[in-house]
Amino acid sequence: MLRISSLIRLTVGFSCLGDFVHAADLYFPTDTVWETIDPGSAGWDVNGLEELLEFAREQRSTGIVILQNGRILAERYWEIKRRSKDSIDRLGMMTSGFTSDGQSIEDVASVQKSVVAFLAGVAEGKGLIDLQEPVSKYLGEGWSKSSPEQEIAITVKHLLSMSTGLSESLEHMGDADKIWMYNTPAYSQSIRVLEVATGENLNDLTAKWLTTQIGMHDSKWWDRPWTNSSASSSVGFTTSALDLARFGLMILAEGKWNDEDLLGNPTFIRRALSPSQSINESYGYLWWLNGGETVGGGRNNTKMRRGPLIPSAPKDLVAAQGLLNRKCYVVPSLALVVSRLGDEPPVGRNFNEKFWGMLIKASRG
Repeated sequence: MLRISSLIRLTVGFSCLGDFVHAADLYFPTDTVWETIDPGSAGWDVNGLEELLEFAREQRSTGIVILQNGRILAERYWEIKRRSKDSIDRLGMMTSGFTSDGQSIEDVASVQKSVVAFLAGVAEGKGLIDLQEPVSKYLGEGWSKSSPEQEIAITVKHLLSMSTGLSESLEHMGDADKIWMYNTPAYSQSIRVLEVATGENLNDLTAKWLTTQIGMHDSKWWDRPWTNSSASSSVGFTTSALDLARFGLMILAEGKWNDEDLLGNPTFIRRALSPSQSINESYGYLWWLNGGETVGGGRNNTKMRRGPLIPSAPKDLVAAQGLLNRKCYVVPSLALVVSRLGDEPPVGRNFNEKFWGMLIKASRG
């Protein structure tokens, strides 16, 4: 179902850009106007694009937004049938409300990690944190269950790269930088570091440094109603598909919005979107990367598999990914941003590969 928004869409022509996108070459929406482009005029296979959107609908998506050079190429929303009372309705649990246009606002799960990475980059640019310093400099001794000697070797960078060497209970498993494991409890310490280093709570910090700056007015952090306040995953980032696309556009512009440098840290985006350690080449600073030769496993899984993250996608794709296949993809070489909200797709982990295979085919006209 296509919902009509009060945000004005203006259709304009399309011009090709090179592989490297500068903020000056991108279009940035205002709060009330977001220009669109006609897919056919832009050289896309219109039927192929419709097939892609139909696939997204079949895969229990609630919203898909595709931007090219900052303008809306496709935007589609659907209402999907909720789970039966005898099954876990995770989508219902993770939907925090609706925008004024009727779009769902959803907890995007681990997509939040990439938002935190951006905030860490701003804090580093302001000189408030040093990624090379021990976490204990900010949180004090005893923040983990490892020995003081082991703990002092764990830096803020290790939190952002999932290479702390800690278990999910924050116990020592191995030396930092020698083990890669997707570890949400360890990652959550980076939120504590930000709040201690800045003296502000996460919502205020995010509003000041990100959401207010780029018009993400339907985005905020919330206390998850299904967890207790002591859990490492008790706080979630809620946003809409359009707001999430704004975030991806800002990342595509290397931390800029129009002529304003929000990041104030010229090298951070390229560092964050490059392999952060030598074990899992498909992981940067809380961002997933395509094109590497190894991909790390999921939670509690230190095993690697060979090959890129998404073989059907461009090698320079980067992705913020969360539970239920919430996505924010950014592809600099194609000046593309794609956001996806919704429930777990029937194809499960194959969603990335199938979606990008269809998208690339449609993009070639």
